[in-house]
Amino acid sequence: MKAKKVKPVKIAPGVVAGGGELVAICGPCVIESEKLTLTIAERIAKIARRLRMPVIFKASYDKANRSSVRSYRGPGLEEGLAILRKVKERTGLPVTTDVHSAEQAEAAAAVVDLLQIPAFLCRQTDLLLAAGRTRKPVNVKKGQFLSPSEAGNIVDKIASTGNKKILLTERGTTFGYHNLVVDFRSLPVMRALGCPVVFDATHSVQLPGGRGEASGGQGEFVPAMIRAAVAVGCDALFVETHPRPRTSPSDGENMLPLDRLEENLRLARKIHRINRER
Repeated sequence: MKAKKVKPVKIAPGVVAGGGELVAICGPCVIESEKLTLTIAERIAKIARRLRMPVIFKASYDKANRSSVRSYRGPGLEEGLAILRKVKERTGLPVTTDVHSAEQAEAAAAVVDLLQIPAFLCRQTDLLLAAGRTRKPVNVKKGQFLSPSEAGNIVDKIASTGNKKILLTERGTTFGYHNLVVDFRSLPVMRALGCPVVFDATHSVQLPGGRGEASGGQGEFVPAMIRAAVAVGCDALFVETHPRPRTSPSDGENMLPLDRLEENLRLARKIHRINRER
């Protein structure tokens, strides 16, 4: 297959994936409360201003694929979108969140700047088409069960709606039980489809179902994964962050502590610029 030239995707004013500058997608895994979400968003906005780096705030209103029925899922669609709207108003950051059904896509698109399709749902045709029809940029996380070349089918589904504003995210591949590995060849392979690529440093170190009723993780490897992905070549980084990761009700073991976010983004941008010059 002949490699296609990457088509830059404008997410918001000054935030373009695939336009030459490294973009960061950062925030907590799930919305825990309005107060905490706004506090995290305000700190991320300050980091973005200091680094002069394009940043998108991410938080989920519903974690619909939790391991256990007893796991916290979030405040739900209506309340969650209201909180994300406040994040935009208070910080000026563009926002993104997961959508889990075709019915949710239109409601979320009225608030967020970038729709995110979870990895487990990356082949759900109705969901992909509904997201595409909103005309919003769509970021699809490649499923842990797919090869990078199969992401071409995902792109074709969304593009069939006339929406070509598509990002693809690498988040690791299932390796036996309760483990993921990253094949960094997937970044250039998916980029050859003509889409900007995102590297999810958080979920790539997840240990799915590793704690029985919850997933575990190896968050200590997040900085190394960030450096490796940017060195190979990616257009954006997805990094979940929290002031106290271990207290988060979702993915706490994989998240980067908020007080370490700035140093890691600063180094990632340096590597990205060296790569661009090369």
